[in-house]
Amino acid sequence: MKIPRILAVILAGGRGGGLEALTDSRPKPTLPIGGTYNLIDVSLSNLAHSHIRDVWIVEQYQARRLNSYLDNGRPWDLDRSHGGLVVVPPFEGAQGEGFARGNADSLARQLEAMREFDPDHVLVLSADHLYRLNFLDVFDTHEAAAADLTIVTTDRSGDISRYGVVEVDSEGVVVDFADKPEGRRDGSVVTEVFLYRAEALFSALQSLLEEYEQLSDYGAELLPHVLEAKKVVAHELGGYWMDLGTLQSYWTANLQLIDGDALDLSDAGWPLLSAQPQRTPAHLGARAQVRDSFVAGGAFVDGRVEHSVVGVDGEVAADAEVIDSVLLESVRIDSGVRLRNCIVAAGAHVRAPREAGLGEAVRLGKAGKHGEVGQLGTAWQMGEPGRITLIGANGEVDSVAEFDPDSPLPRLTDDQG
Repeated sequence: MKIPRILAVILAGGRGGGLEALTDSRPKPTLPIGGTYNLIDVSLSNLAHSHIRDVWIVEQYQARRLNSYLDNGRPWDLDRSHGGLVVVPPFEGAQGEGFARGNADSLARQLEAMREFDPDHVLVLSADHLYRLNFLDVFDTHEAAAADLTIVTTDRSGDISRYGVVEVDSEGVVVDFADKPEGRRDGSVVTEVFLYRAEALFSALQSLLEEYEQLSDYGAELLPHVLEAKKVVAHELGGYWMDLGTLQSYWTANLQLIDGDALDLSDAGWPLLSAQPQRTPAHLGARAQVRDSFVAGGAFVDGRVEHSVVGVDGEVAADAEVIDSVLLESVRIDSGVRLRNCIVAAGAHVRAPREAGLGEAVRLGKAGKHGEVGQLGTAWQMGEPGRITLIGANGEVDSVAEFDPDSPLPRLTDDQG
């Protein structure tokens, strides 16, 4: 029996504009999750545990940082003489040259290279989702249905207008697709995991390139074209899935990891593999109060941390307080600072300004955009119930957003009301 040749293509080139200042100087796949891991670890770990060994990562934005992290694929056993990890940067001088303007365009620019590789199937993934999936189960669905395309889907409640939405019949065949339908609520959404029969993908891309010259995103040209001409089926994910494309979803997923409402990071049968550098164990000082939190290696905590993530090499000083917040790498929180519902960008040093008098309200950033951040007694408060506050790398408030009740939210500490 011939073992099918599956080529996995991870599209990791986007900037991730919905994450605002978090991706100003880094690609989204390198954002930390759970303090210790990076987003790219999710897709690479799922591939490793699914025994898929031919993996291409298509890069574009801030590629150097991602390349440095990947370490030639060693943490995922992809540093191989035959197969393994291949990094695919933008190129010039051949068909597909230049920078991509969407995920379908990014895939189309690899058409000639994929044809030369000659796989039987192409598994296309995004690098900004949190989920656990054995891709061989998807392949079983794909083969049993003799499908040209199998789309991994998941049921979602509330507002689903920022996703691709499918209708599936009783036999699992996809009969309709809508790309980010305005006002749509509750339904089956596309997880951006696609398994194509290789020739079906190649012929679709070739036809579309002849018609449009340049493609954009999946939902604009590629998926409608394949759905019209080929057999498309759905594979229900059946477990946790989160698109980490917004500040709220990124913050929520990190806190859900703490509560066990997302992936089980302690699952020895399906560990999340990582290329994170070695650090000393986290150090809790004599005055530290830490509860329901992740504290990454290299971090030092001497203040109060509750239901929060403290990233690699982070520091929370004595008499500082971090509640329901996510601190990225190398963040320093000074004594007297109180954080609630905050995301703090990597490298930020959050200070309690000494020049402000007791009880004096101080506004950081532009009026009307960044909200009130003020001194309460001897504590410098940043963030508040019902809103997510993003603190930039300069240690000041970058943006504030009201909770979106139509998108998932984590469990929060009791005193949030």
